[in-house]
Amino acid sequence: MTKVEAIKKVLEDNGGIATWNIIYNQIEKYYSGIKSSNEWEAGIRGVLYREIKNNKNFKKVGIALFALIDYKEERIEDLRQDKFRMHSFIEGVCIEIGNFLKLKTYTADPTAKYNNLSLSEIATLPHIPDFTYKDITDTIKRIDVLWFNDKGYRFPKNAIEIVDSIGTLEPSLKRIFQLVEFNLSFYILCSKENIKKVKKELSAEPYKRISNRFVVRDYDYILNIYRNPIANTNDDFLQFEYHF
Repeated sequence: MTKVEAIKKVLEDNGGIATWNIIYNQIEKYYSGIKSSNEWEAGIRGVLYREIKNNKNFKKVGIALFALIDYKEERIEDLRQDKFRMHSFIEGVCIEIGNFLKLKTYTADPTAKYNNLSLSEIATLPHIPDFTYKDITDTIKRIDVLWFNDKGYRFPKNAIEIVDSIGTLEPSLKRIFQLVEFNLSFYILCSKENIKKVKKELSAEPYKRISNRFVVRDYDYILNIYRNPIANTNDDFLQFEYHF
């Protein structure tokens, strides 16, 4: 079996899509001698990128997600009609961006689906690190997506809540407020029609006094970064990469 055939088998085993880690961890089942070289991971990447460049067998469907060439991707137009699916997709987008920035990523919804994968398959932290009091971590573990620094002791660097309904805004803000004593930014991502309502809530107590720490953006903003993170490296959402 060739490397191309082995990669195809791994993708088929995973519903037609996989992360690098899934490919690395499962390819030996189909290509037994793959790890005999010290550069075996680079060899896999080279094969995959070559096939994608030649528009053969595989395609890239996320920042670091790869699929069979006939894999049917989720369409944003369809997702906008389904709040539940849109919520988990945006969570996946935020996790992918955090991984791109070489941060550790956590989600409160590990079983939610993103491009046919569970969020637990792309998030790099299965649990909140014990960086503070248990009462605080017990609350913030329900935040949609958290980014933590990769080096040294783990502390949160960004808290992200996806507000698909104004009815979920208040509990989202209460969860985020638990992190007020830590040095991080707070992002609220929502539909365009809810932007003004979110900002109005942030203009009242107790959030008014820290409103400068909140960034409110619509889904299109984060999707634009997701589609081309390298071109958007000057955006404030991506500046964490340069803090370490």
